[in-house]
Amino acid sequence: MKQKTWPCKSDSLHFSALPFLRKPNGDSPSSAFTKPAKTHLSFFNSARRTDPPVTSPSASPYLSSDFSALPYDVISRIAASFSMPNLMAASLVCRAWADALKPLREAMVFLKWGKRFKHGRGGVKANLSKALDSFLKGAARGSTLAMVDAGLIYWEMGKREEGILWYRRAAELGDPAGQCNLAISCLQANPSNTKEALEWLYRASFTGHVRAQYQLALCLHQGRVTGQSLQEAARWYLRAAEGGYVRAMYNTSLCYLMGEGLVQSHRQARKWMKRAADHGHSKAQFEHGLGLFSEGDMMKAVVYLELATRAGERAAAHVKNVILQQLSATSRDRAILLADTWRALPSSR
Repeated sequence: MKQKTWPCKSDSLHFSALPFLRKPNGDSPSSAFTKPAKTHLSFFNSARRTDPPVTSPSASPYLSSDFSALPYDVISRIAASFSMPNLMAASLVCRAWADALKPLREAMVFLKWGKRFKHGRGGVKANLSKALDSFLKGAARGSTLAMVDAGLIYWEMGKREEGILWYRRAAELGDPAGQCNLAISCLQANPSNTKEALEWLYRASFTGHVRAQYQLALCLHQGRVTGQSLQEAARWYLRAAEGGYVRAMYNTSLCYLMGEGLVQSHRQARKWMKRAADHGHSKAQFEHGLGLFSEGDMMKAVVYLELATRAGERAAAHVKNVILQQLSATSRDRAILLADTWRALPSSR
């Protein structure tokens, strides 16, 4: 895969807590709760005096919460971004939830078929038109996962306005992927809407969405924010790297190497460079190979430089050929065999 150099330009209904606790009209807010019992110790008498017992929560109309009484549309909004396992678990809460979540369970079926048609899996041929139709049916049933996939297809078809519409619907329902894609769309608009993009990136980043964390770090690093902080950018790079985002691993390594936003540490820089290389980042493979070469580890250096060469890093080929001339035929064959059998570690892209 071909990655962009650092830093580079971006390439690519929240609702508040439900008021389960109700307070009676005319009373102060504190009257909705019963104070706990107090136990007093007399200095002259060791006998304990206890206040009247507290009314149990189940007996109080203000502390009881019947989740089965939630409106169906509220339940559907809460579960709009649920994956299939979470959706099935939520359907087991009670009969009312099972009935309310039936459309979303149906949406998961359409989502599954949409992915099959999009990628040509499961015994069907790739067909973007059928994939889009399946995603739209899933989106109509309230699934934000289907909304995001529908937006992606519209975007690939060049219908960006329709794609942004579905991204926004998913984002407003709290879907982190929808929020991230909408933010990137705002950054790529002409003119770009950096303010709105940052709002969505922050929302998605705080939920742990690693791609949003990386994009947010890029915005901060590139100076898209007035009074940007390199320290904050580096922290978001690091969080995304720890979450498995390969490009963030590479940029985190550079932050440690240059001391930008993070305390300079060659050991940490080397660690994150190797991690990025092992996850398939071609520039990281090239630079890690150079590091191994400078340390005299010729065999491993050839392996990483060969991987970088195959990924399109032309400069790596020259260095690799120089090293190969210094190795025996057996060592050369061994290094190439290691490169042939190498597999990238799984990542979040």
